[in-house]
Amino acid sequence: LLQAMQEREVTVVGRTYKLEEPFFVLATQNPIEQEGTYPLPEAALDRFMFMIYIDYPTAREEHMIVKQTTTSKKISVQQVLDRNDMVLFQEIVRMAPVSDMVIAYCIRLARATRPNDLLATPMIKKYLKWGAGPRAGQFMTLGAKARALINKRITPGFDDVRVVSKLVLRHRIIPNFNAEADGISIEGILDDLVENVPLPK
Repeated sequence: LLQAMQEREVTVVGRTYKLEEPFFVLATQNPIEQEGTYPLPEAALDRFMFMIYIDYPTAREEHMIVKQTTTSKKISVQQVLDRNDMVLFQEIVRMAPVSDMVIAYCIRLARATRPNDLLATPMIKKYLKWGAGPRAGQFMTLGAKARALINKRITPGFDDVRVVSKLVLRHRIIPNFNAEADGISIEGILDDLVENVPLPK
């Protein structure tokens, strides 16, 4: 899976096969405390662009889920995109212009998660054991570009980076014992990061 996610190819019995585009992996992760659940190694987690928390459904949503999944009524789904559309959209995101200042901000946020970096906030230094690697800057840039295009803007700004930063960083930082002992959450650490890391000049 790691080879597929990074290199878009797989090797089986010494033979390498290219994977067709678009190729992407969606995965669910149950809480570690649940039986039969094991944490993924950092190398695997780092290849996922985003980690999105999904809370329990509201009472109304849960009612709809139960109602729609306990009847014999078939729900029809209409195709809205084909694979060529997906590949084209991915190419458009990569072609979208982005300023050096926005790239610098993505890099600053990623570097500031590293406890020994000059940009690290006091909270990062106290509560993180390990910070994000270079993929975080790449994924924040791509995520910000995609968000800008979705919102009908050609190029992303700092706000786009702020919005995607938690999605990109939350599975790339590792809290230390102090964070656990003091009841400090990853979300709290990321809030502090976005609030206190200055924009590039």
